[in-house]
Amino acid sequence: MIEIQLLESLNEAIIGCRVCPRLVDWREEVARTKRKAYADVEYWGRPVPGFGDPHARVMAVGLAPGAHGSNRTGRQFTGDASGNFLFPALFRAGFASRPESSSRDDGLELHDLYITAAGRCAPPGNKPLPAELNNCQTYLERELELVRPQVIVALGRIAFERILRIFGTPASSLAFGHGAAYPLTNHNWPENTDRWLLASYHPSQQNTLTGKLTVEMFDGIWQRARRLLKENT
Repeated sequence: MIEIQLLESLNEAIIGCRVCPRLVDWREEVARTKRKAYADVEYWGRPVPGFGDPHARVMAVGLAPGAHGSNRTGRQFTGDASGNFLFPALFRAGFASRPESSSRDDGLELHDLYITAAGRCAPPGNKPLPAELNNCQTYLERELELVRPQVIVALGRIAFERILRIFGTPASSLAFGHGAAYPLTNHNWPENTDRWLLASYHPSQQNTLTGKLTVEMFDGIWQRARRLLKENT
């Protein structure tokens, strides 16, 4: 119960963050000008917090909100093509109550899964600067401390390298590759238990439309996450 309250407080801090001027200007400009298809929609236009099961054993970490996806809806991976690929996979694997995510109040529930990101504001060109990711890192560190997942699924190389950085592991020491899994230990957590870092290509259209990431490949990631949980219970 205390962890849930602390997580709620953390999310409030994330939503109110204005540390990075470039990102503040961009996310708010996008929310004002909007995309023509969403001209009548009120955009979120703020940092996007994580969401899901606060006691989850699996945490998925993406890159950053999409300008007209999460920056519009206010929920991770909600309202864009990446989410349209992600949530059906989570539903098939039993981590989500439904195969689509359209808004913050659509009734979607995550089971044993918490979804977050390395960056919390929509960045120009979908490319946050290293300094901006550094500013956001404390939020991700705190989420990891509060949720304490057993398996961390890094959706993309940037999320993968950010997790390694948090755990004090040089990025050059572990290779990023779809399906690669590595044990990680954080001695600062209450229980000194190994966590698994599981790498996946990001479910962006750049990967899904080109065939770099297929439905079968992505389903394999969530099946592997299940096996890792079972093997380490």
